[in-house]
Amino acid sequence: MPLDAIIFDVDGTLAETEETHRIAFNQAFAEAGFPWVWTADLYKRLLLVTGGKERISTYMREIGGDEGFASDSAAIVALHRRKTEIYVQAISQGACVLRPGVRDLIRSAHASGLRLAIATTTSLANVESLLLATIGAEYRTIFATIIAGDMVPNKKPSPDVYVAVLKTMNLTADRCIAVEDSRNGLLAATAAGITTIVTRSCYAADDGMDEASRVVAALPDLVCIEAKADDLVGTAIGDAICDAVLHIHAKSSKRII
Repeated sequence: MPLDAIIFDVDGTLAETEETHRIAFNQAFAEAGFPWVWTADLYKRLLLVTGGKERISTYMREIGGDEGFASDSAAIVALHRRKTEIYVQAISQGACVLRPGVRDLIRSAHASGLRLAIATTTSLANVESLLLATIGAEYRTIFATIIAGDMVPNKKPSPDVYVAVLKTMNLTADRCIAVEDSRNGLLAATAAGITTIVTRSCYAADDGMDEASRVVAALPDLVCIEAKADDLVGTAIGDAICDAVLHIHAKSSKRII
């Protein structure tokens, strides 16, 4: 089966955003008068819960027993809204850059006619702020669709966000490939039947990734694995990464057949 589309996760995949999220959570807590500080170790554990509002609710239950609020309660929604404002401002001021190879793959894939989409658990405001700050307003023509966590019934590891992308773009799973960084994201993509490449991120470095077709530290590493040295002479890195992605998908399609 030929490859029609590449579907990207956002946090940890396009950019190492999780530390910026953690700082934004802590600032929002302080502004609201809560004496909570999410350390890096604590946040890493809380990332097993997908969704910011869900993460706050889980933490409140942990520290207060049954006194925690539901993730859709007015208090948590307001707290999370302020956290999003803090995060978006930080991103707009250059807090994060795209991970190695991401910009190259996006531009090469788009130029070659592949369709691009985003399937993420984070909010639409967070996605759009990152894309605007790192790619520019042209992201609106580069990505055919963006499906965020609050746009589907269930967040990752449920496949809902990927199923929504496939439906919106009239695609079949066997003609797509996903790029993820975490186990929850990997499980979501593979549950939707999509071949998945994992680029390990800082906060998900220890996640089990057995279901992935390839697991690498960063996208450029795919070139070393999939391409022959002679094929790389005079080849732009974006084209080389794109070719490697096509190769992985082709081999995965043969296994399915």
